[in-house]
Amino acid sequence: MISFESVQKAAKMLGDKIIRTPLIHSPSLSRMFGGEIYLKLENLQKTGSFKIRGATYGILINKHKIGPGGVVTASAGNHAQGVALAARLSGIPATIIMPEWASISKQEGTREYGGEVIIEGKNLGESLNKAKELARKGKTFIHPFEDTDIITGQGTIALEIMEDLEDFDMILVPIGGGGIISGIAATIKSVRPNVKVVGVQSAACPSAYESYHHGKITTVLSAYSIADGISVKQVGVPNFDIIRKHVDDVVLVDEDQIAAAILLLLERKKILAEGAGAVSLAALLNGSVTVPEKSRVVLVVSGGNVDSSLLGRILNQGLVKHGRIMQLRVRLPDTPGSLAQLLILISGLKANVLHIFHDRNARNLPIYVTRVDLDIETRGPDHIEDITRNLKASGYDLELR
Repeated sequence: MISFESVQKAAKMLGDKIIRTPLIHSPSLSRMFGGEIYLKLENLQKTGSFKIRGATYGILINKHKIGPGGVVTASAGNHAQGVALAARLSGIPATIIMPEWASISKQEGTREYGGEVIIEGKNLGESLNKAKELARKGKTFIHPFEDTDIITGQGTIALEIMEDLEDFDMILVPIGGGGIISGIAATIKSVRPNVKVVGVQSAACPSAYESYHHGKITTVLSAYSIADGISVKQVGVPNFDIIRKHVDDVVLVDEDQIAAAILLLLERKKILAEGAGAVSLAALLNGSVTVPEKSRVVLVVSGGNVDSSLLGRILNQGLVKHGRIMQLRVRLPDTPGSLAQLLILISGLKANVLHIFHDRNARNLPIYVTRVDLDIETRGPDHIEDITRNLKASGYDLELR
């Protein structure tokens, strides 16, 4: 198990090698959910994720054991970058095995931090097997979560929270393999046993959820998730022992809720969180965790490494699903001025046209009719209803896409 004293030791060793990330109060989220909501911003950590904590401590505490071959690990991104930077700062070579589906930006980020990247494995398990094979040839293996030194390093997050916030009632933590939540839970419960610790996982890969609620480690199949940082098919063994003892609940969130949380953090707080970093807020959005009145709740935003292309899709789909973008199709007479009249009407309804596609050659259209597809920025669902009502009242043949 992880002792409070070992986490304190880790914090001293890490010192200025990591960033003491801010804990901020959010008035807007507090109004939304009732209680007082605080955000622990590990997305502002070096490498954009909490993973640098465990990686750095794991290397420092074992530096005397590491040979000339350096260290090796397997990761889809955040742990990879953490190990690469921690090894470079310690003057140690690092080899990182990344699965075939790892994002290009995280691959390049790992290389830029000094890691030698090898792409191998259709899943993280296959990548871990390759890393262990290299470890048998002389490299020192650093597991991304199933390692007490890694867990201890992640526990320093809890120390900072407790130093910055004298009293709080609940903390929501992303959970995948269990590295961050086991470190945080063991640290908090050792001095504040009444604080409720809740793990949040994507429903696309519910390994920790199934394990927690069945009382035994359970391996699951996984679907694609935008919370790829916690898409782990099996929780770690030492991690699960800590989770069973110190975690009060594990809940699930789906992909739409994670996307909505990313959008909300970006719009309301100007905070960029990756999918795994946004799941704590998603659990409040879907109601799987409720905030007791006047309670203080900490949400751990574990990372901010999201691909630009994926972020664009998340934001666009989130705006559509939450009524911020209206997508409609209108049939118009193919005569001069008909499109201009439509746009004048939309402008008068205080909506903003983002995209427009004017198609005269669509199938099954009469010769003197044209089809127009529009994406319109709106204030929300009520505004969409108002636009729809006014367009139909003006005689337009339209359908929502």
